[in-house]
Amino acid sequence: MKQLNFLLIFSFGLATVMFTLENTAATTVRFLPGVSFTLPLAALLLVVGGVGATAAWVFAVWTGVVKRVESQVDPTAMEAQQVRIRELEDDLQRYRATVDAQLGLLPAAGESSSQAAEVV
Repeated sequence: MKQLNFLLIFSFGLATVMFTLENTAATTVRFLPGVSFTLPLAALLLVVGGVGATAAWVFAVWTGVVKRVESQVDPTAMEAQQVRIRELEDDLQRYRATVDAQLGLLPAAGESSSQAAEVV
């Protein structure tokens, strides 16, 4: 897996370098009327990509913080879930024991098929 990650990162870096070398033409960017600047196209795309990656990272961190806060808000709900899980596990064990006991009372499948063969 590490080799695959390295290969992907290396390929992306090489593609970025090749793109930068091929796209050196100046591009004018206008934000608002009267606010503009000129950059090479490759530099502009790298800046925009960096801003996008930073925004994605900030969103991921924020989502993690929100999940952590939500899980700590109501610890009694977590305890209630744990109690319910234990109750369900106990029910499951009782049901398994009941089914095992009932299976022991059923006639064996081999006996019923051999009796059916004798009748025919």
